[in-house]
Amino acid sequence: MSDDDLVRTALYDAHVERGGNIVDFHGFELPIWYSSMMDEHLNTRENAGLFDVSHMGFFRFSGDGVREWFDRIGTQKASTIGPGRCAYTHFLDDNGIIIDDMIFCVVNETEILGVPNASMVDLMWEHFHHHIADGITIENISSETSILALQGPKSPDVLETVLGAENVVRHFRGQSISNNDLDITGWIQGTGYTGERGFEIFVPNTQVKILWDALLDQGGNGICPVGLGARDTLRMEKGFLLSGQDFCHPDLGGSDYLARDTAETFVPFGLNMDHDFIGRSRVESTKTMQLSGSGIKWLGLKVTGKGPFPRMGHAVLKDGVQIGSITSGGPSPSLGKVGIGLAYLEGVEVGEEVEIAVNPRRNLSAIVVRPPFI
Repeated sequence: MSDDDLVRTALYDAHVERGGNIVDFHGFELPIWYSSMMDEHLNTRENAGLFDVSHMGFFRFSGDGVREWFDRIGTQKASTIGPGRCAYTHFLDDNGIIIDDMIFCVVNETEILGVPNASMVDLMWEHFHHHIADGITIENISSETSILALQGPKSPDVLETVLGAENVVRHFRGQSISNNDLDITGWIQGTGYTGERGFEIFVPNTQVKILWDALLDQGGNGICPVGLGARDTLRMEKGFLLSGQDFCHPDLGGSDYLARDTAETFVPFGLNMDHDFIGRSRVESTKTMQLSGSGIKWLGLKVTGKGPFPRMGHAVLKDGVQIGSITSGGPSPSLGKVGIGLAYLEGVEVGEEVEIAVNPRRNLSAIVVRPPFI
């Protein structure tokens, strides 16, 4: 992709002004870091960090029976989720392979808001319309919407200072932004990708610079802007899946190794077997194998010695036999740069010792863990 084809978010100039190191991320020009990935990571864990995640999509689903329709196309049972509550789900193909994952919020009985991954907006638009039901309408409001992620233990204090206590929504709750001194409008929900207390704020492109500056300049509490580098290490420490890396549909050019179902990801949320959904049969089969002591699970690996960090594609070995490959890996800033990795593994349980082939001449010992790492 040439530089002329890259997309800039409404905050591009703001990132440059604050010293952001801009890179090409799935066709968007976004900051990978400002000061350093390590500093931004630790500050988000300890204080608060602000991310521009406007490359993500934003869809509105509406119509009578929209929650029941969501039941049929996703692994989460949306019909049991009340208004103002958020949830996580996977969308599978007919063979049970994950196409994409999504955080969504039930606005009311006839409306759902959802956030598809950046590189999946067009594909998910097609997927949803392929399975559309009578009376359901889908709107792609991505291009007109900017998304900020305010994350960290002090994020509620920052948000209250800038937008008022009425907008400090609870964890996995959502609402329209209430009246505030900045006249900011839009949607806010208590979600994020760091595992910390946090908020995702959806506002018109014309308002986002005002909100960005206010949160950073008026919020106090040690808040700093954070790039995509720390966003990745933060989510790895919590064991959150990354679309296109920890799973990838074969039609997108991913390897067969990344063609996974929801049960194989072993994520402790996002799957409700108390309803029928597209691809359910494979998920049932995987769960049956897992209950019998076999089957594949996406688990964590914590390196026990010093050496190169685990990286995507590194083989995982048990007694000299390959039992999986790393999908995500790197240093854990919160653990003092201990190497961590995530991999689909077969034939091992939590607590067992394995080896990671970090290069052709060296293996590192690691312990199998159930994420999160911290």
